Amino acid sequence: MNSIEEKLWNYLDGSCSTKEHEAISHLIATDPTYQQKYQELLAFNQELENMELDAPPMAFTYNVMEAIRTEEASKPLKANIDHRIIKAIAAFFVVTIAALLVIALANSHTSSVHETVQIPVKVQIPTLTNYFSGPVMKGFLFFDVVLALFLLDEYLRKRHTTAS
Repeated sequence: MNSIEEKLWNYLDGSCSTKEHEAISHLIATDPTYQQKYQELLAFNQELENMELDAPPMAFTYNVMEAIRTEEASKPLKANIDHRIIKAIAAFFVVTIAALLVIALANSHTSSVHETVQIPVKVQIPTLTNYFSGPVMKGFLFFDVVLALFLLDEYLRKRHTTAS
């Protein structure tokens, strides 16, 4: 839409200021381009006002709501999963497994390989019971309890917000 049409529509709608109204009425009276556009827009505006609008059928709202309902039902339900938490849990387990592997390899007593291969008579497997002693186990259980309380809190908050 060009500026002439915008000015004339504002004039027809009455949404322009008094100065603009006077300036546009002066332009309509003196400029033939403005007169022609004004007559076209006035006729179009009259047609719009005289137009009868058909009422939608009674089942229109029901049909629209059913279409929306079936569209929403076709979408798969997805839980909102925070991928940072999954990555943090995976990192915790990777670090734990790596630490256990390093400790196990550090405590294993292997003989160095010389030019001749010696078959060890006794293979000593490290005992891990020393590493899961009191303080380590208490720390692990403390971490589990805090994680369980956090998850319970999240569950109860979601349940409370959906109930409200």
